[in-house]
Amino acid sequence: MDPAIARLLTSPDGWALVEAMPPYVEAEAMALGTSMRAQGVAPELVSGVLTQSRLRADARVKFGDFAAGMLLTQDGLEQATRLEVAARHAARFRDAGVTRVADLTCGIGADAMAMSALGLTVTAVERDEATALIADHNLRHWPEAQVVHADSTEVAAHLEVDGYFVDPARRNARGRRHDPQDYSPSLDWVLGLRDLHPAVGVKVGPAVAHDMIPPEVEAEWVSVDGSVVEASLWCGPLAHTPGHVALVLRDGQAHRIAGDTHRADTGDLGEYVYEPDGAVIRAGLIGAVADRTATHLIDESIAYLTANTAIDSPFMRGYRVVEVLPLKTKAIAAALKARNVGAVDIKKRGVDITPEQLRPQLKLRGTQRATLILTRMPGHRAALIVEPL
Repeated sequence: MDPAIARLLTSPDGWALVEAMPPYVEAEAMALGTSMRAQGVAPELVSGVLTQSRLRADARVKFGDFAAGMLLTQDGLEQATRLEVAARHAARFRDAGVTRVADLTCGIGADAMAMSALGLTVTAVERDEATALIADHNLRHWPEAQVVHADSTEVAAHLEVDGYFVDPARRNARGRRHDPQDYSPSLDWVLGLRDLHPAVGVKVGPAVAHDMIPPEVEAEWVSVDGSVVEASLWCGPLAHTPGHVALVLRDGQAHRIAGDTHRADTGDLGEYVYEPDGAVIRAGLIGAVADRTATHLIDESIAYLTANTAIDSPFMRGYRVVEVLPLKTKAIAAALKARNVGAVDIKKRGVDITPEQLRPQLKLRGTQRATLILTRMPGHRAALIVEPL
């Protein structure tokens, strides 16, 4: 976003226009923009206001009703922490006795807002001028919060704080940066902040390589309603359990499992197959979940667990195995036709067939719906017709 647009949006007149916008409807946006320009609103402000209306609609997924009071940028919204997760970040600092936090590379201020709401004194640092203006607007309800337009690497050591939270930029013009040393700032720089204060938290990509994680920190992968949304490293007093942790947030409940990354045992396919939550898989805690649930892998290299009993666990989703087939299109199509299946949900791991390739080849015309798992098993590939528990 251009800083000039950010200044217009944060002005009293600009904010009043944003607040007056109706719920976003794409088909009506052009006519609404034409009407605003006809009333004398500057074209650049019209564009900015319409963009805010669209972004607010998208932001409800992360911020719920709070989105209605925020200004946003596209990049800032994509990287911002979800409200319920940001609240947990803030609680770590509060529970560790940290009272003054530097939120470095603060973006649009989602984490800084959560920290301020818990009574922490926040200094939010943002290098991009327009984003800093947006963050300052979003933090307007907390007079103690301060936004600094600066490069975090240049000012971090001079801030009067006792803890740091960092959400490095993990994208550039070419896309995502997967190597933590390519983050801005780099992971090594962030971890070096521990020499100033031991209480350091940093968001990393969920695909971060395990060998990049120092053994003394807590590495936590978080999923929300089945989707992995982030991974974070927590240092010093912010670490509850040094090692790997999966936090599963589902239906308003939080479920946490910690452990080492040992491999689960492998055995025969049982009457039920289980798909571990994505946070469990990313954290390398399939073995820990297998130990807790008395399950085992169906193949040593595939993240499906199995057992002969129905198990209710927040860390995995279960299916009853109805039929086991060879992974051949004709055999699968015949079995589904015999069951009058006309629609199929396809899951797959360890095979080079995509659902988009297979589905039209099945030529389904029935009235029932089924779930199909395509996977590798010791010595062969298989298709499992299953029923979700």
